Amino acid sequence: MRLVTSGCVAWLIAAALSVQPTGLNTEFTRLEDVWNTAHRNADAETLAALWAEDLEVVVPRMPPMSKAEALAFARTARMRFERYETSQIKVRTYGDTAVVTGRLQRTRTVAQKETTDDWRFTKVYTRQNGAWRVVSFHASDSPPSR
Repeated sequence: MRLVTSGCVAWLIAAALSVQPTGLNTEFTRLEDVWNTAHRNADAETLAALWAEDLEVVVPRMPPMSKAEALAFARTARMRFERYETSQIKVRTYGDTAVVTGRLQRTRTVAQKETTDDWRFTKVYTRQNGAWRVVSFHASDSPPSR
């Protein structure tokens, strides 16, 4: 009986850890919308509020950027986004830390040249003063379709 009870307890713990509370899924879906809309609208102030002070951004074909560097770049408005959409979102939370992964498809114009990106991304959030802030954003080119 003890073995059965231990097995049930282990199963319940594993199930509890793997289930994502609906409220958090909704919150991170909302934050994705805020992030995407701010990029499409060149809204650096919204991005500044969403990003933690120690943010690090790593994306293809650009050097790593701090929050200050990413905001300075955003404020130049040299890059305009016609499309900025995320999909295939997966949220995992660990206390006051959340890892959000998914696919980012965007179309951008720089110096009158349009480019399309198809990336896989990882965002790491931490809860600071009751609000979720992005501390790390990493993107890489999506692998070719099979």
